[in-house]
Amino acid sequence: MLGLDNIERVKPGGLELKDRLVSVNRVTKVTKGGRAFGFSAIVVVGDENGTIGFGLGKSKEVASAIAKAVEDAKKNLVKVPVMNHTIPHQTAARYGGADIFLRPASHGTGLIAGGAVRAVLESAGIHDILSKSKGSSNPHNVVKATFKALLDIRRPEEIARMRGVSLSKVFNG
Repeated sequence: MLGLDNIERVKPGGLELKDRLVSVNRVTKVTKGGRAFGFSAIVVVGDENGTIGFGLGKSKEVASAIAKAVEDAKKNLVKVPVMNHTIPHQTAARYGGADIFLRPASHGTGLIAGGAVRAVLESAGIHDILSKSKGSSNPHNVVKATFKALLDIRRPEEIARMRGVSLSKVFNG
């Protein structure tokens, strides 16, 4: 999907997935007979428990473009680490012109994110986080950059195993 090795793919069977429409775009093709209108939709699906996916659908009607996007999103589900409704550590990623920064926040902070970033984080089940989107606001690139940032996060268990120390040592030094 985004060329990352450590991603954990998930099968959609048995998951209670909710879809969130990020953007619908009307596209026009000028032909000899006039203008032909079409629609492209980008959708994020997730179980609000760390499993998320995004998809793109194109069609002549809005409803079928959204349906195609949801089907595409279900084919690209991945697991991201969510701890206590936030992320384990801060991360940043860039995709195209979109630059995303994510920082964990204490309980009660809320979801400080806008637009496409908010849709991705809500679908993942993240409730307390600080985010900043810099550069391009193109929803396609913002969604992909957010996914890249979330997939760059390493689980504390993985870090403890790599360092050969206990889990409490990772958090408390």
